[in-house]
Amino acid sequence: MAAKKPKNSYGAESITVLEGLEAVRKRPGMYIGSTGAAGLHHMIWEVVDNSFDEAMAGHCNEISITLLPDHWISVTDNGRGIPVGIHPKKKVSALELVLTTLHAGGKFGDGGYKVSGGLHGVGVSVVNALSIEVKAEIHREGKIWVQEYTRGKAKAKVKAIGTSKKIGTTISFKADETIFETTNYSWKTIIDHLRQQAYLNKGVKLTIIDKREGEEKSTDITAKPFPDHTYKFYFEGGIKSYVKHINRNREAKHDNIFYIEKQVEEVHVEIALQYTAEYSESLHPFANNITNPDGGMHVQGFRTALTRTLNSYARNKKILKEKDNNLTGEDVREGLTAIISVKLPEPQFEGQTKGKLGNPEARPAVEATFSEAFMIYLEEHPKDAEGIIGKCVLAAKARQAARSARDAVLRKGALEGFTLPGKLADCSSRKAENSEIYIVEGDSAGGSAKQGRDRKTQAILPLRGKVLNVERARLDRILTNNELKSLIIALGTNIGEMFNIEKLRYSKVIIMTDADVDGSHIRTLLLTLFFRYFPDLINNGNIYIAQPPLYSIRKGKEMTWLYTDKDLAAYKKQHGITDEEFLEAEESENNEEVKEKTKSEKAKKLNIQRYKGLGEMNPDQLWETTMNPETRMMKRVEIEDAEKASEIFDILMGGEVAPRKKFIQTHAASVKNLDI
Repeated sequence: MAAKKPKNSYGAESITVLEGLEAVRKRPGMYIGSTGAAGLHHMIWEVVDNSFDEAMAGHCNEISITLLPDHWISVTDNGRGIPVGIHPKKKVSALELVLTTLHAGGKFGDGGYKVSGGLHGVGVSVVNALSIEVKAEIHREGKIWVQEYTRGKAKAKVKAIGTSKKIGTTISFKADETIFETTNYSWKTIIDHLRQQAYLNKGVKLTIIDKREGEEKSTDITAKPFPDHTYKFYFEGGIKSYVKHINRNREAKHDNIFYIEKQVEEVHVEIALQYTAEYSESLHPFANNITNPDGGMHVQGFRTALTRTLNSYARNKKILKEKDNNLTGEDVREGLTAIISVKLPEPQFEGQTKGKLGNPEARPAVEATFSEAFMIYLEEHPKDAEGIIGKCVLAAKARQAARSARDAVLRKGALEGFTLPGKLADCSSRKAENSEIYIVEGDSAGGSAKQGRDRKTQAILPLRGKVLNVERARLDRILTNNELKSLIIALGTNIGEMFNIEKLRYSKVIIMTDADVDGSHIRTLLLTLFFRYFPDLINNGNIYIAQPPLYSIRKGKEMTWLYTDKDLAAYKKQHGITDEEFLEAEESENNEEVKEKTKSEKAKKLNIQRYKGLGEMNPDQLWETTMNPETRMMKRVEIEDAEKASEIFDILMGGEVAPRKKFIQTHAASVKNLDI
């Protein structure tokens, strides 16, 4: 850990002010992304990022986050404590400036942070602006300093309330429920995010405590804290441990995880990687602890060095002969799990979400550091090198087979004079922005969908049976599978290295399957395909899931469609229908003997149908409930956490049985109304 600087190097004069707080409450989405659950949790990340900034500067090694009753959050660190002295220009406490003024913090000017996760220095002030109440408690200079705020404004001046031998900062806040759609925090979301941050900041002890009461605690069945609802994270191995965590359910191709950490001028480079038997790449780049899903200069430098180094090693060891082509970038990335973490003084991000790193100096720093260290690793670990090169060579052969298969598919389509599959009932519109395609399970549902659709804008592609599980198959097998081949041709984007989103023929790709176990399985198989081979379609917002109704209830001339069991419960409560009366009415529709029995008057007036398959609905009903753009409900598929999503697909669809069995055992109790 870096040596501590003199106390006077981080004082009130280190705080630089750029502008005020006025706009935050009017347009919160500009500062935290949204006013939904994601924005609510972003409030925690902003405060915690300040503590991690202290950790990156070498002044903090313990951080705790506590979820308190009545929607309060408290974040404590053992850093230097926010300065409380009077600012030389603004003539108010530096603490008050940091909490009440945008772009006021130690991230600007000299004497503050050289490396910081929060680029704009707006974090804690935005949290203050969007909270009903905030309390700051600073342990510094032998005293305990306190200041409280209401909706961004200080209640009183900073004051000392006692003495203390500790140093550090505690920020407690209660989000404003008039601004946020919800103020219920997800334990699982917090755990997942902060676990990742603990990996990226090796040697920092992170504690998360849940002291809430009632339902809030029990909503996240997937995260089980210790009996006192406390999680503790501490990783000496940092991102090396992170790679091990990601690959825990995968078959590794070599035992020793590669790791390098080096300072190149002002860029701190840290890289860890391991190859697995998977067919997809799992790359996670970070800059100043901020995830960069769109990559950037550090990723470019890494990929260039990876391809060049593996080709050089394979040539030197005669694994690749003179007649053999070089391994491509696609070949060397198959099955790769890698973490790239760079820390630099002035990160330049492209986009509001900081999705792509633009600093030119990051590329040569990563390229040179990784290239040299990885070549040494390969030379010193010949058995590991053999496993890595063997995986890459196999991927190259599969790529050649896939290219031949793809060329054959396209050539066949061209020879037939019509590239679109025969089973596709296409729409008449040729404008992608006005067109949508329904991927439908089976001929029965496909028939109803074809008859009920709007032929001008809606295309129907029925699939027969369960499609290939692409989690266990390479591209060459995918292209020889008739159902998937039809889907790929219908989409028009091609696949793999030839993928081009500009050629997508439909703006909406809608998965429409039955509301039973088989339908759920087919939907998961299709989502696996899109996640692994068409992630740009998900990121671009093109993939949707149709929501057909579960029940129809006719009461006299009135027809009601119910889409979820929650809707059903609300309907029964609204109309005073008991569970017994509902079951009696439902059974009478499906059982002739029940019809002959005496029923209650209320049950006699109800005509209930439970839809297990889309084919049970006639075309008009399917159009009215599921396909009419004016009345339908659809879910758009989004990726909130790419690493977590990849892990779930690994568990559910991968070749390892043990993790899937454990997952099913863990979550079996939470499954309701399972149709088998």
